[in-house]
Amino acid sequence: MKKGRLSLGEQEFINDNYETMNARGIAEELNRDPKSIAKYLKEKCRVGLSREEAASYELEDRLCWKELIQQFEASELELLKDNWGKIISQFKDDVTPTEEMQVLDLVKLDILMNRCLKQNREAVSQMSQLNTLVNEERSRDKDQQDSDMIFMLERQVATLLSSQENVNKDYRELQTKKNAMMKEMKATREQRVKRIEDSQKSFTGWIIHLMTNPQIAEGYGIQMEKMRLAMYKERDRLSELHTYTDGMIDQPFLTPDTVKGD
Repeated sequence: MKKGRLSLGEQEFINDNYETMNARGIAEELNRDPKSIAKYLKEKCRVGLSREEAASYELEDRLCWKELIQQFEASELELLKDNWGKIISQFKDDVTPTEEMQVLDLVKLDILMNRCLKQNREAVSQMSQLNTLVNEERSRDKDQQDSDMIFMLERQVATLLSSQENVNKDYRELQTKKNAMMKEMKATREQRVKRIEDSQKSFTGWIIHLMTNPQIAEGYGIQMEKMRLAMYKERDRLSELHTYTDGMIDQPFLTPDTVKGD
């Protein structure tokens, strides 16, 4: 089985045949790992995507993606896409352009919060190393201690501690903004539960609940259509002539539209 990046010829073969062949068939034809073919189909051909993955890849087609590439690192972009896809799929198809901007701002805040946590971890690690050096230097005999080095190391620890406090302050502010934005978007669990409870109190609330949850409304619609089709099928069956146990022949369902005549 071949390894490494797909050649241009292999990519062309996939692009020409993905509509008629599945990932396993293409992999066998190219002697490639089916997982790598499936990954290519998702990323390049947008085939086999879940709702969340479709929303994530859709973000790359927007004009704002060029700006996002310049603003965030590659690993951050992957997390941003993942969070975007999950939130957009949570709201289903009921997302307006202004709400999409809110979602984008929300996931950006999450990325910035992650940056703060990484900076905090790096500061803690550096302070631990510096404190180790200070303790090693202090463990020497007094006449062998380098007081200037100890002073310099302790100043670095104090600087890192001050920087850590600023990072923690920034994190708390971002957390506050994120919580406020989630409340504005009515995306917290408390608000979702309240919306469901309110939908059980009035007809208007129930309609709003269906409008904000297209997947539930679609499920109800499928059930209603099945009932409609079943009703027509049973109507046709009962409209036919039926022989009763006493030998009488008649139509169980008799209307002007189903009457058979003589």
